[in-house]
Amino acid sequence: MASMAYSTTFFTPFHDFTQLGTNPPIPSVPFIKTCSFGSSKSAFFQHHVFSQQTTSSILPRFLIKPKSFSLHARAATEKTIYDFTVKDIDRKDVPLSKFKGKVLLIVNVASRCGLTSSNYSELAHIYEKYKNQGLEILAFPCNQFGMQEPGSNQEIKQFACTRFKAEFPIFDKVDVNGLFTAPVYKFLKSSVGGFLGDLIKWNFEKFLVDKNGKVVERYLPTTSPFQIEKDIQRLLTT
Repeated sequence: MASMAYSTTFFTPFHDFTQLGTNPPIPSVPFIKTCSFGSSKSAFFQHHVFSQQTTSSILPRFLIKPKSFSLHARAATEKTIYDFTVKDIDRKDVPLSKFKGKVLLIVNVASRCGLTSSNYSELAHIYEKYKNQGLEILAFPCNQFGMQEPGSNQEIKQFACTRFKAEFPIFDKVDVNGLFTAPVYKFLKSSVGGFLGDLIKWNFEKFLVDKNGKVVERYLPTTSPFQIEKDIQRLLTT
């Protein structure tokens, strides 16, 4: 987006290959080092070995396979997720305080991504299995990555609910990076950092929030919702 002055350099390579039907260019190490928002101290570098097998044609190789950032929440902040009000897919205000006492899995979603089918299917399965035990999945559509969520809110709603039978809440389309980042995403990113700093890397990055409204874990876009199931179970039983 025009408002994302710093993101143009990093994400421009991702915008064209989806139309060309080719694999994305693999950034070289110098490319990563020259990104001003990168962090060589990130725990990502200390705890993960990257896979050489590419699992999707829409992601750069350095985002393939690792489970999560393996980071715990930063020093406690006064705010919790309950301090925010967002708009749902019908643009009605929803105070997130309505989810007090529940475990939340928050995901930025897209309808035309190579990760769409697997993530929506697994998210729907996880939600059906644990919704009566106190889990809520909050999906935030975002069009900032490869322009892969271009539809209207109603088109997004119909896609998710018809094709994947999604019953979890879907919210208004938001920005997750840049000058117009939604306040709730500023909070999420400031609570738990990640590879390349606080920047959201791609569609389907995930945040796990405990029953007290605190962010306790952050997962890469390539982390399967099924891989998060044990973490969800642990929070539900505490």
